[in-house]
Amino acid sequence: MSAAGQRPLAGAHVVITRPAGDGAALARRVRALGGVPLQLPGSSLRAVADAAAACAALAAALRSDALVFVSPASVRFAARLVSLRPGSATRVLAVGQATARALARHGIRDVGVPRRQDSEGLLGLAPLDAPRGRAVALVGAAGGRGLLQRQLITRGATLREVEVYQRRPARLDARHLAPLAAARDPLYLLLSSSEALNHLRAALPSGAWTCLLRATAVVSSKRLAAAARAVGFTRVRVASSALAGDLLQAVSMAQARQRS
Repeated sequence: MSAAGQRPLAGAHVVITRPAGDGAALARRVRALGGVPLQLPGSSLRAVADAAAACAALAAALRSDALVFVSPASVRFAARLVSLRPGSATRVLAVGQATARALARHGIRDVGVPRRQDSEGLLGLAPLDAPRGRAVALVGAAGGRGLLQRQLITRGATLREVEVYQRRPARLDARHLAPLAAARDPLYLLLSSSEALNHLRAALPSGAWTCLLRATAVVSSKRLAAAARAVGFTRVRVASSALAGDLLQAVSMAQARQRS
């Protein structure tokens, strides 16, 4: 195998926007592929302020007809509040494979996962495509797109939203900004959250934001591609999903095209 095949990200600087504390595994993968990871967290995840209320809401949600976990973090924070033991008639759904793996670590293995790992994909799963008269619980954080909520209400579901964590802007300092300023091209930004994009746009000094805009934004959906272009990114590539492997595959393909 050629050196480029063994280390397809050689020479690339890759900006990781995973929440603070969640990007280490992805950084290791970037290094293993020959790239240089730059940590630039787009958010910080925190426990909800009222744990007792969240516990009560989550206990009730576990008895719903359908129980939807919208991220690995939703599983992690929910498991800190109560034992994740859904009712025998409850259908558990996960937005993607990473969330399903998080559920498996807590003993929940019979999980529905859409092929398209986003809100649209979830809405195509049998428990949610015709939910009229059914109780559906969404476990996650406040904010986000709201597409699931709107569509489920339109389709006649009885909706319960359970907030088990909060997303806040991350604290960015010289540890994040200096490597970004020093990064050489080619520069890639891995992005799977419009909220992270908005947080970074608001938090970064103008010089750092200008540095970031020279990156190729590697995004997890066409919707996010449009959002990236709207804030000034001129080079955007759409990965096949938000999974780390798919995002890095898109970077590898961009690198290969650049070498050819």
